[in-house]
Parts: sequence; C-alpha cells; structure tokens
Amino acid sequence: MEQTIPYQTSQKINARNNNSFIREIRKNYLLYLLTLPGILLIFVFAYLPIFGIVIAFQDFRPVEGVFGSPFVGFENFRFFIESDEVFRVVLNTVFLNILFILGGTVVSVSLAIMFSEIGSKKFKVFTQTVATLPHFLSWTVVAMIVSVYLPYQGGVVNQILNAIGIESVEFYNEAAYWPVLLVFIKVWHSAGFGSIVYLATISGINPEIYESASMDGASRWEKIRHITLPLLKPTIILLLLLALGNIFYGDFGMIYAIVGKNALLYPTTDVIDTYVYRALTELSNIGMSSAIGLFQSFVGFILVLTVNQITRKYSPESALY
Repeated sequence: MEQTIPYQTSQKINARNNNSFIREIRKNYLLYLLTLPGILLIFVFAYLPIFGIVIAFQDFRPVEGVFGSPFVGFENFRFFIESDEVFRVVLNTVFLNILFILGGTVVSVSLAIMFSEIGSKKFKVFTQTVATLPHFLSWTVVAMIVSVYLPYQGGVVNQILNAIGIESVEFYNEAAYWPVLLVFIKVWHSAGFGSIVYLATISGINPEIYESASMDGASRWEKIRHITLPLLKPTIILLLLLALGNIFYGDFGMIYAIVGKNALLYPTTDVIDTYVYRALTELSNIGMSSAIGLFQSFVGFILVLTVNQITRKYSPESALY
C-alpha cells in the first residue's frame, strides 16, 4: 500500500529546499555572478534563436517577416533531399568529419602525453606555445599559407618533389588529394589547442600512482600505457561524444577559405554547408538554408543520444549523463 506524504510535511520539505537554495546563492554569489555572462551568452545566442526554426517551414520573405510569410510545410527540405548531389555532399561531410575527429583526437592525446613527459619547464612552455599558435590563425591566413605551398608552379611542395625526382602535382586540379590535405591542415590548426584538455586531465592524475609504478619497475611507456591512457579514457569518450553532435556540419570556414569555388575539387571537398551556401547565394532562399540547418542539428542530436546510450551500457563513467 502506497504511503502519501502529508501536505504539511511536503510544505516543510519544499521550504527547506528553498532555504538551502537561498543559502547556496548567498554563500557563493560571487561564483554565480562570474557564470552569469556565460549563461546570458548561451541564452541569447543558443536559446532565443530557436524561435527561428519556424522559418524552415515557411516560404520566408524578409519584407513580410516570420509572422507574415506563408507556411509551406516540408517543401524546403525537398530541395536538399531530392537533389542529385545530396548523397555526395552528405558522404563528404561525414567522411571528412570522421577523419577530422579521429586525426585530431589521436594527435591531441599524443601531444598531451608528450608535453607531460617533458622535464624542462622552459622547453615545455616553448613546445606548448608552438603547438597551440596555429589555432589563433584565421582560416583566411591559413588559406594564404596553403596557397604558397601547393601551386603547380613555384609551390614549396612541388619544389621539394622536383628536388627528389618526382613530377609536380596539380593539387588544385586533382580532388583525390584533398581529403588527406584537409585532414593535415585541420590537425595542424587545432590539435595543439585540443591537447590542453587532455593535458589538464593528465595533470590531475595522482603522482603517487606513477611513483608506485616506478617502484614496481614500470618503464615510461608502461606507465603511459597502463596508467595515463586508461585514466584519459573518460575524457576522450566525452569529447568524442560532443564532437559527434557536429558530424553533419562541415567546417565551412576552412573549406570555403582554402577550396573556394573550385568545382574541380567538389567531388571530395563539397560538404553540406558549402553546398547550401552556394544554393543560398544563387537562389536567396532563406527558408531552404534554415531547413538544412535544422536537419543537421536533428541528425547530430540523434547521434549523440544513440552513442551516449551505447556508452552508458559499456562504460557508464564516460557517458554524458
């Protein structure tokens, strides 16, 4: 037989919870004030724009606005789903993002472990600075650097190839080379900055664990293999889960800055974002671009939920929730 909590008792419990909440705010009000700008930023740029989802189901006309534009249902989604190029751009987006995630994770973890193993403090600071510096270069600057290295005539890469007896490669005419090139550029640009999270995790590992392993005769590689990597596992899985949410979003800034409108490279570099951008500039259909953005977000959301459930089953401590 179920027991019900008397009304007066439930009122006391609620009052006690309210009092504890107020005491928490008064005790740590400075910390909550520090988080307020971040909360406002997320609210303004992440939650308020959710109302704009309605544009994805409208024949949006800027003059008439959201409330005056006619409702067209799923017509905006048909442009993308029924397109002859949808399979290519979706495959390119997912394939490149998988390469970016795997390559970035492996290199970031490797850099973090190497930084943690460096004994000299000055050399450690120097190497970390060099590794993270590319992250602060805009993709426009990176594109200018790439344009120095890859041209058929006078490019640094082709000069090196010619010096060792290999013919020059027309990188800007051959799409097959670009998945590898884009992964290399992406990892060079972001892996050093991404290693900061893993390095922070390694710094939080109890040094006594390593000391005990050393007393047992463990080598440096054995300590990395049996201590560092297993303790990094929850952080790696967590960041992978977060990255999966954007797997249907192509890195528009990087690809458009480096590849531009070079149609010869579209077979391997054209992603959903660049495809929609071209369609938007040619057709000026805001509703269609909003529909594709909603599609990308929905698929990413489903992927995160699915992978998180799988993670909870096999490694509960690594799941998001």
